[in-house]
Amino acid sequence: MSLRDLLAAALLLAGVLTALLAAIGLLRMPDVYTRMSASSKAVTLAKMCVFLALALEFGALGVTTRALAAVAFVFLTAPLAAHAIGRAAVALGVPFAPGTMPNEMPPREPASAEDADP
Repeated sequence: MSLRDLLAAALLLAGVLTALLAAIGLLRMPDVYTRMSASSKAVTLAKMCVFLALALEFGALGVTTRALAAVAFVFLTAPLAAHAIGRAAVALGVPFAPGTMPNEMPPREPASAEDADP
């Protein structure tokens, strides 16, 4: 077994363990906001580790390029998706867990037809 295979196996194991931690976080966290945070951060790291392990194991230029593109795509979309889910939860009035500091942000007024650009 080569060093490249061992590194790929270590990255794959790290990705699987991080995904397991994200799943445990989804079960253990008290509200949608902390669940969203736990899942988006941990799953992003897990996917990065798995895609890098894939790139190392196969070693072909096409596979490596696609794996790196997938990592970049996940890094761009996961925070945006988490932010959108969080804003939607706040807009819908989803309650915070007991003990959470209150939301200091003023509520956003809905856009009216008069404010829209022509």
